[in-house]
Amino acid sequence: MKKFFGAMLTVLLILSAVTAHAAKFGDNYRLEKVLILSRHNLRAPHIKEVQELTNRKWFDWIVNSSELSLRGGLSETALGEYFNRYLIDEGFMPTNYRPAEGEVRFYANAHQRTIATAQFFSSGMLPVANVRIEHNEFEKRDPIFAARLHFMNDKFRADAEKELLESRGVNDSRELNEKFSANLELLNKTLDFKNSPYAKKHNVKDFTAPDAKLLIEANGQPALPAFETAVDASNALILQYYETGTAFGKKLSAKQWQEISDVVGYLDRLVGTPKISVNIARPLIDVMADELHNDARKFTFLCGHETNIISVLGALRVEDYSLPDTVEPRAPIGSKLVIEKRRGADGSAYATLNLVYPSTKQLQNIEPLTLENPPKIFPLRLKGLQVNADGLYLFDDVMNRFAEVDAEYDALNAG
Repeated sequence: MKKFFGAMLTVLLILSAVTAHAAKFGDNYRLEKVLILSRHNLRAPHIKEVQELTNRKWFDWIVNSSELSLRGGLSETALGEYFNRYLIDEGFMPTNYRPAEGEVRFYANAHQRTIATAQFFSSGMLPVANVRIEHNEFEKRDPIFAARLHFMNDKFRADAEKELLESRGVNDSRELNEKFSANLELLNKTLDFKNSPYAKKHNVKDFTAPDAKLLIEANGQPALPAFETAVDASNALILQYYETGTAFGKKLSAKQWQEISDVVGYLDRLVGTPKISVNIARPLIDVMADELHNDARKFTFLCGHETNIISVLGALRVEDYSLPDTVEPRAPIGSKLVIEKRRGADGSAYATLNLVYPSTKQLQNIEPLTLENPPKIFPLRLKGLQVNADGLYLFDDVMNRFAEVDAEYDALNAG
């Protein structure tokens, strides 16, 4: 009898968890539309570039350089399966939903890792729909997803450099070397960089770059060329950490992994400052606005890169944030900006913005993602806009923010 009641209690707890998830907004806000801007999932690093940075043996990714890894495919399928359960639970779509023409759109940048991410997500979310992934010619640059400056003038260059330096609390780009000295030293030790083939070939002993200069040019991504090698190394270590949980078999602390990630994170932040983000993200912002305005569209999945998410959030003037349970606090592997349009009981349209992403633990363990074990869901706040008592924005206020990006872009371009 005790076993029976114990089993019944377990069932009731599970059911109550599902009900609680579904009742977040209850019947007061019916889900009408979902737009997702996703970063690709776990990939191999630029293998050729990092092989010479250490004598230690890298993880064998099996796949080609920069392509989605096996773990990345499994993780993205799990994310798709979570959204399948969530959207069915919300009454947004039926089980085994096969959308009518034009109801859904999957559009990815034309790289293997982004197309494959969209494909794996669609397999998890819409397993019987045979979704077509829209993309440009394979491996050809798509301007919608390119993290490139679309215009340049003297005033913009000066303002952009100033806000980049201020965002890191330095007065000159050369001070960045001092700012990141501890991070770079950790990188040196983790790789034993001084004894690497690269160090011997280029007659260097570490990753320091005393002559670091910002590069801000039209048709290019804001860059710090002197740090590119360190960024490649940090990126590869983080990708390997997701796969193995170690640095060449050696365990590092969470703080140390964060310090390694911060080297990549700074370069990502170059596209997220106010003026630069508007310049870069405007084409993608326009696509997102069109999708949100499209009454026939129920669901949109756009797949690009962390720079796309970071620049879009910067352009929309999202309040600063730091994500928990990940070593990438801005736009982790597989992360998704999720914008939902809901219809309130009062007849008004509302919107929510969240970042949804697998935690490091979920990614490393390839955990099934369910309503009881969901991915991390982090609410975003837009500067200058007010939410109602239930935490939702008026949909028109959010769409006005999208329109403001166009106006700001034109003003900056005019100089």
